[in-house]
Amino acid sequence: MSTTDGKAFVVVGLGNPLMGDDGLGLCALEQLAREWAIDASTQLVDGGTWGLSLLPSLEGATGLLFLDAIRTNNAPGTVVELRGEEIPRKIVTKLSPHEIDLREVLAVMQLRGTLPRDVSAIGVEPEDVDLRDGLSATVQSRLSDVVRLAIARLESWGVRCTPATVSSTGSALPCTR
Repeated sequence: MSTTDGKAFVVVGLGNPLMGDDGLGLCALEQLAREWAIDASTQLVDGGTWGLSLLPSLEGATGLLFLDAIRTNNAPGTVVELRGEEIPRKIVTKLSPHEIDLREVLAVMQLRGTLPRDVSAIGVEPEDVDLRDGLSATVQSRLSDVVRLAIARLESWGVRCTPATVSSTGSALPCTR
């Protein structure tokens, strides 16, 4: 039995909302859940900073989509999509057991033979990753772009996504995290 409770696809919002733009993935997941009705074959997971604790939610999935702040040394606010082998995965020496990140999770899945064929990461180059509440204006302004790319990726995998009935002005609401 799949550890994803029968879900073919998993969308994971990653990051720490207490560290400014690092909370982007969680804000994008929140907006995705609020504004879109996603096929029941897909599970939305608040991955926060769980590290290897995410494995049970990920193993067994057909496709994984990560939403996160992604450092690529581009200008802050640059929207990024990485697919497959473009996403770094390696196990490196850590100073603390609390330093496990997405690279290690993907490396462990690859070693265990549970890494899906379809893996993507969508995010934005952060501007401010310091102890602060909320996203910078630069990253907040790109939140809807991240959600649109996430919907496009899911639809390319055959996941049905329909706009939810939302009462908003049409622009992205500030993240409530």
